[in-house]
Amino acid sequence: MFGVQQQHPEDTTTTRDLLSANFSDNMACKRKVPPYIYRETLTLPDTPKVQGYDFNQGVDHHALLQSFLSTGFQATNVALAIQQINSMIKRRQQPVKEVNGGVEEDPSTCRSPLGCTIFLSYTSNLISSGVRESIRYLAEHSMVDVLVTTAGGIEEDLIKCLGHLYIGDFTLPGKDLYKRGLDRIGNLLMPDMNYMLLEKWMLSIMKQMLMEQNTQAFSWTPSKMIQRLGKEINNPESVCYWAYKNNIPVFSPALTDGAIGDLFYMFSAENPGLILDIAEDISRINDIAVNANSTGMILLGGGLAKHHTCNANAWRTGAEFAVYVNTAQEFDGCDSGARPDEAVSWGKITLDAKPVKVCADATVIFPLLVAETFAVHADKRTIHKENN
Repeated sequence: MFGVQQQHPEDTTTTRDLLSANFSDNMACKRKVPPYIYRETLTLPDTPKVQGYDFNQGVDHHALLQSFLSTGFQATNVALAIQQINSMIKRRQQPVKEVNGGVEEDPSTCRSPLGCTIFLSYTSNLISSGVRESIRYLAEHSMVDVLVTTAGGIEEDLIKCLGHLYIGDFTLPGKDLYKRGLDRIGNLLMPDMNYMLLEKWMLSIMKQMLMEQNTQAFSWTPSKMIQRLGKEINNPESVCYWAYKNNIPVFSPALTDGAIGDLFYMFSAENPGLILDIAEDISRINDIAVNANSTGMILLGGGLAKHHTCNANAWRTGAEFAVYVNTAQEFDGCDSGARPDEAVSWGKITLDAKPVKVCADATVIFPLLVAETFAVHADKRTIHKENN
């Protein structure tokens, strides 16, 4: 009847109760619930409980980084990397055995041998970024013993002594930047004119190198050229400068893969004959690894620099210490993303080592690692000198 709301059959109390009872009965028939789903926990491994930093204690950056060990995920790996690098430094400071009343100089480095020889490899983008200052600090204070990098890791260190890079944005259109004479490195901007400054500065040095090669029968290698460039740049902001000053060899087997290669191309068109011998350098870096008492590897990024360092250490049946910092993954079989355990299979890391890989951006992680390792030890040495 119009105006009278009719009740749906399922809305009656009797019908609802009947449907509900049937539903419960049907579900009871379909679901077989086990008596208990939880298992008894047996003995836990000897490991810290998960606990992060409590900011109620105030802001203590040292304590914050120490808390990473019990934070989990990549924070824990960062803390383990700190421990691994501190182990390298501790071994490096240990006295070495004397021979005939003295310590023999390593002919491959022309330096006194150490308890642990530390290799630092890095990709060029880290020199483009502000990580350059962290690497420069290590070279300035002779905290590492061997540097391995790509062509860009050399030329951009030198370029920064002649010009500047600037902060940009990852989304800046390449077409617009090209028209403005700007090259983009991630969210950094390199004025293309900087390469003109590099060319003007380097050509006279290359002429001198060619003359020395022809008149003195001098054999140039990438590491010798980098040493010469470090001497000529004469700028304390440069990694290459401090490597030259402190006699730290810098290896870059693909030195022509970049602007330096462009300069070789242009220079050789009018001044043919300048030679870089990569065979002599491979003997030198391998000899450094073979003659070392022990070795540690800090590998920032992947690619050639990482592999070149690891391969040198294979000649001594592996490095005793290793820290990887990169964002590459292993699914494609590329060495850049390979975990340390793969290097163990090749004999590049020793069987009893405790290597660490931090899957993160080195621009975030490496300054933190330096702060909790090399810089802390430097502060301790300074305090010790002042007290004496």
